[in-house]
Amino acid sequence: QVQLVESGGGLVQAGGSLRLSCAASGRTFSNYAMGWFRQAPGKKREFVAAISWSGESTYYTESVKGRFTISRDNAKNTVSLRMNRLKPTDTAVYYCAAGRFANVRVGVNEYGYWGQGTQVTVSS
Repeated sequence: QVQLVESGGGLVQAGGSLRLSCAASGRTFSNYAMGWFRQAPGKKREFVAAISWSGESTYYTESVKGRFTISRDNAKNTVSLRMNRLKPTDTAVYYCAAGRFANVRVGVNEYGYWGQGTQVTVSS
């Protein structure tokens, strides 16, 4: 079992920045690839970014490339998502997810462990 707890969400104006963090506990954190997903009201949960278990590989959905950065600290069992130049379309509940595989994956169903989510609201 892996337990995940997100933090860092909030309300920000368009063009602003936020940093989301996810603290993991339970199994060996470095054995899991990590992902961030988001879900806006009335929409399906969608992939945002992922990082391999070593941290060497990252992947982003097209709409956040150049604005968001995913990183991890295996010594501290944390994964972060730095979000810059936020847009109102980034408004959603953001979820941290863990998957027992080495490399990045984008499918919601591929990740076995999820946090409770943190709300990000970007005002125009």
